[in-house]
Amino acid sequence: MIDYTLPLVDLHRHLDGNIQPHVIWELAQKHHIALPAKSLQDVEQLTQIHDKTSDLLAFLTKLDVGVSVLADYDACYKVAYENMRDAKNSRLDYVELRFSPYYMAQSHDLNMTDLIAAVIDGVRAGEKDFKVKANLIGILSRTFGADVCMQELNALLNYQDEIVGLDLAGDELGYPAELFTDHFVKARDADWHITVHAGEADGPQSIWNAIYKLGASRIGHGVTAVQDEKLLAYMVDNKIAIESCPTSNYQTATVKNLKKHPLATFLQHQVLVTLNTDDPAVSNIDIAHEYKVANEVLGISEQQLKTIQLNGVKAAFLSADDKKALIDSKAQLAQTL
Repeated sequence: MIDYTLPLVDLHRHLDGNIQPHVIWELAQKHHIALPAKSLQDVEQLTQIHDKTSDLLAFLTKLDVGVSVLADYDACYKVAYENMRDAKNSRLDYVELRFSPYYMAQSHDLNMTDLIAAVIDGVRAGEKDFKVKANLIGILSRTFGADVCMQELNALLNYQDEIVGLDLAGDELGYPAELFTDHFVKARDADWHITVHAGEADGPQSIWNAIYKLGASRIGHGVTAVQDEKLLAYMVDNKIAIESCPTSNYQTATVKNLKKHPLATFLQHQVLVTLNTDDPAVSNIDIAHEYKVANEVLGISEQQLKTIQLNGVKAAFLSADDKKALIDSKAQLAQTL
């Protein structure tokens, strides 16, 4: 399904939603943290979704177990490093890892600035060891409110040059975009790219708000965009990408029937749509699984999958030179095979 002569990227992957069960078990034992689990198999049952949940918020509670074992900065470093190992094992050429410092810090009252430094160090070490290019996106966890998000943003801005973008995630219905306009002005002033979770738990107006009020050039999930033809046309005309995550959308009950996922509709309208894993450890998937689902369940052709792969490069928060280098390196490798 995947054309490995083309770059393979994952642009919507939560670092704090990709803590593998064995890492959770190891950290829990190391730090003497009690879990409602007596074995690694129990942890797998506790943290992974095997069909679907009732809604997005129920899905997010699965992530809480993973962050509950982040007892110190070494644990945060390890999780970041292991994310890079996963990227290598998935044969990714480039990955964007997003994380919420407040969410990761809250269980053990860690300092957000020090936590961010540990995550950056873990990703950079993994980038070197596993030879996968990576960039980091900061997340504002809207569920905790605007004031906490400003604290989160200010901590992220201490590492302005190590972070390429800002995201808004969490309870989309309860905490709309207009609560965070000041935050995203600061982010754009820092020359960060903007991606926003929208059109997942709310309708197309949420996507419009992400674009107009927050300055989003990419939309996380964007499932409900198909309800608004004008929105789809606007996204095409303005090259606003959708970070599509079909398995996650089914598991959160955002899409009731996986076969009716709008990925094919996005392609038909020539939207710059990409394919991503979201929270691969929670969903118990990898990027190859998503390409298989796209082909075998959603009816996306192999030629269309190649378009999606290249869309990932086009939409990446990379410079034009870095995008060209990514494509050229794969082309050179293909010639040697």
